[in-house]
Amino acid sequence: MAEVKTKVISYDLETEIMHGIQVSNLAYAVAKQLKLPEEQCYELAVAGVLHDIGKLRLSGYVSGNENPLVVEEIKYVRRHPQLGCEVLKDRGYSKFILETIYYHHENYDGSGYPENLRGEHIPLGSRILRVCDTYAALTEKRPYRDAFQSEAAVGMMIDEVKNFDMKVFLAFLSAVHEEE
Repeated sequence: MAEVKTKVISYDLETEIMHGIQVSNLAYAVAKQLKLPEEQCYELAVAGVLHDIGKLRLSGYVSGNENPLVVEEIKYVRRHPQLGCEVLKDRGYSKFILETIYYHHENYDGSGYPENLRGEHIPLGSRILRVCDTYAALTEKRPYRDAFQSEAAVGMMIDEVKNFDMKVFLAFLSAVHEEE
């Protein structure tokens, strides 16, 4: 009988840190483009670094297959914003940072998670992280695909622009073009 090998994903700390730094830098730049107060720009940078910390608690729940996640695994991965907030709640982070992290997978059209919030009901910080996290994920190599170049990633985001607050998305485009 053939042995089936399934390695368990342990979200690589170094990879997660690099992703968090990219999201942090983008979130800060977008907040500056939106002319938010400096303290809020800083808090968005902090939220960007920490937004996926809940994934570190998922190591035993998803397989290490190189294919995209199966349906059973998605329900666990979708808990990472909540798990992250649980880890951070008693560590002195502001309500703004925690709320920004908790809702960072909400889509502007209401199709996101954890609560299917829509439009302006999604906190501004979360709308900013949503755009920055998407871009960072697309431009990073994943086990199942190569990284997309910036132009291709932006093109893909434009195809799915319904997921984003247009004002935030335009500020993001300005920030990315300035960076280049």
